[in-house]
Amino acid sequence: VTSIGATGFWLLVEDKEYFVPFADYPLFQTATIEQIFAVKRLGPGQFHWPTLDADIELDALENPDRFHLVWR
Repeated sequence: VTSIGATGFWLLVEDKEYFVPFADYPLFQTATIEQIFAVKRLGPGQFHWPTLDADIELDALENPDRFHLVWR
C-alpha cells in the first residue's frame, strides 16, 4: 500500500500501482490505516488482509469490467 485517500487506496504490485476504490470495496472505508497496510501477498495475484478477513485478486483490479458485483 503506497497511499490512502478519501476515496480509496493504492496498491503497488511489482512496478505497477492499482487503485482500490472504497465504493467497490466498502469494508476498507471503515478500516484503520494499520489494517489497510497489513496486507499479505498470498500468491502472484492474490492479496489478503488478515485483520479484515478480506481478499482481493489482482485480476479484479486489472479488469474491473469483468467483475460486476461490488465486493462486500
